[in-house]
Amino acid sequence: MRDLDHQVITRALAWVREGHPIWLCTVLSTYGSSPRVPGAMLVARRDGRYVGSLSGGCVEEDFLEELIAGAFDRMVTLRRYGESREESRRLALPCGGVLEVLIEHRAPDTAWLAHLEALYRALQGQHRLVRRVDVEAGAFQAFNDDAAEGPCVVRRPASVDIRIGPVLRLLLAGLSPVADVCARFSQALGHEVIVCDPRPEMREGFSVDGVTVVPLLPSAFIAAGGCHAATAVVALTHDPRIDDLAMIEAVRTEAFYIGVMGSRRTSDARATRLLRSGGLSQADIDRIHMPIGLDLGSKTPAEIALAVMADIVRAYHWRSRNAR
Repeated sequence: MRDLDHQVITRALAWVREGHPIWLCTVLSTYGSSPRVPGAMLVARRDGRYVGSLSGGCVEEDFLEELIAGAFDRMVTLRRYGESREESRRLALPCGGVLEVLIEHRAPDTAWLAHLEALYRALQGQHRLVRRVDVEAGAFQAFNDDAAEGPCVVRRPASVDIRIGPVLRLLLAGLSPVADVCARFSQALGHEVIVCDPRPEMREGFSVDGVTVVPLLPSAFIAAGGCHAATAVVALTHDPRIDDLAMIEAVRTEAFYIGVMGSRRTSDARATRLLRSGGLSQADIDRIHMPIGLDLGSKTPAEIALAVMADIVRAYHWRSRNAR
């Protein structure tokens, strides 16, 4: 799992356990063009070591220079980067963008360690949390987030709420040439990738570093709790014994994306089969993307995988297929 926010919290935990004070930075809002979105994080030490990103490079350098020089000693600082024309030119923010960043200076005490551990568990997929930070007193807390979607950052008069959720999990229901490329694309995007396939001959030919391979029917893995709300379940084998069973189990979960490969004709036949013998309702069928992926005119395994991953990213960010 290589998601950048996951790396930030993992490193923050390691430094706090070693007894280091840390500075945790979170993008609260952006104006104009910005390469990072609200909720993006960076963690740093006074010596300039850091993990994460706020803007893709320019703001990080400015922040670290100030930090090493002794700035940001308050428990909580709100800092706007690129607000003036001169600063925007100096930082080379794209299109005159402006970033507002929450900078927390935290001592390595028990309460802060427990808070970071809760954030780590949320990113691991156990549940979603909201961090509430008092921007005046510096107090912090975390509580369960029951909302299915919403803005990542919510400003209040004296505090800010920051939603923390699981890393996107791609669950590949069975192996195929398209699934192989999807695994590689997903890894490059920083997702957690899990492959489920009971066929030893298929597993034997698959090798992608960092991907978890489970020698089970995907349906069995899903039924055992293999999905959370940030999971995309995709079936790409053309084998109904694998694909159909995976769909039947996936619609019973919180997975945000469920899709199965096949032509329009094959998809219509599958929908009829799942309604008649799979026990699914029309509402269940409506949750399944079939045919899967964006209509890019894809033909090769790599092109199909690109269409699948693009559609998953679109859905993850709650964008409609017609959004511009």
